[in-house]
Amino acid sequence: MNLLPFLAAGWIFLVGVYGMVTSRNLVHAVGCLAVAQSSTYVLLLGVGFRRAATAPVFSDVPVGTPVVDPVVQALVLTDVVVGATVTALLLSLVIQVRKRYGTLDPEELTGLRG
Repeated sequence: MNLLPFLAAGWIFLVGVYGMVTSRNLVHAVGCLAVAQSSTYVLLLGVGFRRAATAPVFSDVPVGTPVVDPVVQALVLTDVVVGATVTALLLSLVIQVRKRYGTLDPEELTGLRG
């Protein structure tokens, strides 16, 4: 088992989380959240990887040939769609915050404090 995809996924996640924590701009924070979520793509592809395996098209594959797990590929595609949707929704909320409060700095949004 290769450890490199899991280390890469962890590093990408940590970079995204560090960017979110240190961000002074809401657009930057949304971008860092998208980076942190992209680490799940690498993680899922690392889980489903098989060395010397072929595509999971079973019409022309001989019996006993190793194939890649198609469920993991479907999960990655679903993750990409959900990530794009969440990013679009958050960016639209950032636009509304900018229109209402005139700033994108989270520290200056005093109207949102309870």
